[in-house]
Amino acid sequence: MRNSNRQWRLKRRPAGDIKQGDLHFAEAPKPVPGPNEILIRNVYLSLDPTNRIWMSDMDQYMPPVEVGDVMRGGTLGVVEQSNNPGFKVGDIVLPGLGGWQDYTVSAFAQKIEKGPLPLTAYMSVLGMTGATAYFGLLDVGKPKAGETVVVSAAAGAVGSIAGQIAKIKGCRVVGIAGSDAKCKLVTKDYGFDACINYKREDVLQALKKHCPKGIDVDFENVGGEILDAVLTLINMNARVALCGLISSYNADEPVPGPYMFRNILMKRARVEGFIIIDYLPRIGEFIADMSAWLSQGKIKWHVDVVDGLEHAVTALDKLFTGGNTGKLLVRIGPEP
Repeated sequence: MRNSNRQWRLKRRPAGDIKQGDLHFAEAPKPVPGPNEILIRNVYLSLDPTNRIWMSDMDQYMPPVEVGDVMRGGTLGVVEQSNNPGFKVGDIVLPGLGGWQDYTVSAFAQKIEKGPLPLTAYMSVLGMTGATAYFGLLDVGKPKAGETVVVSAAAGAVGSIAGQIAKIKGCRVVGIAGSDAKCKLVTKDYGFDACINYKREDVLQALKKHCPKGIDVDFENVGGEILDAVLTLINMNARVALCGLISSYNADEPVPGPYMFRNILMKRARVEGFIIIDYLPRIGEFIADMSAWLSQGKIKWHVDVVDGLEHAVTALDKLFTGGNTGKLLVRIGPEP
């Protein structure tokens, strides 16, 4: 085991794309747990589009990461030292936002029991990724059998699961992704009815083809031109579940709003943003349903694992270039 704690710290707030030097890879002393605390060796680090938001000083749902602080991020790890009677050495735990580092000290963490699913499932389909898809689609989108649901970033960690839940609920589901290979995955593996490659197709014309009855629910991860195309075709009383706007996160100047915003009025549509932390008190509902769907083979999922904490910054860029498929993780160290 390491005797020091490697960490990625925010050195300066990025302007536009994350650049070399915006974060600094440093070593600190290995932390020592205090009374009632545990020392966790981080095994997996979750990389998410919101990492870029946390680096900025924009108004957001959590305080931004301060310059000089360890970069915030969700982790899964193993207890290496315990001063807490509720945990023993070797326990697998989710400490929450353990950060971009080798070790985390915490007074509380959620225990994970090893089972038939790999540990990466608890960072993806059975973790916050799956919960985001579940609550965003069902609580905000409120799909009904027979309706048409569109999912942008459909090959991504959240979009792929949201679309499969929509299929379980009896909807026609059309995905939007960034390559023919991703579209094949979306239709063949995830069971979407159709998928549009936005890099080589006219999205609006393709949506007209694949959504002949219009669009009832949009699970939106991207924003920009894709959101505008969807808004053009929304039906009366459509619902837009606004999960993310990744197309604008690296923008270095103000981004214009949707040009088809008027359709929200004309079609009496509802656009609602949501953040998964608001649903944490109801996480048991998600675990029960998702566990059943997984055991029944109704949900498929993929992870994209990059080895080495030192590669976290370059790996994060894959989210913005479309280089990943499924949930993007960094493997910091060996599994227990």
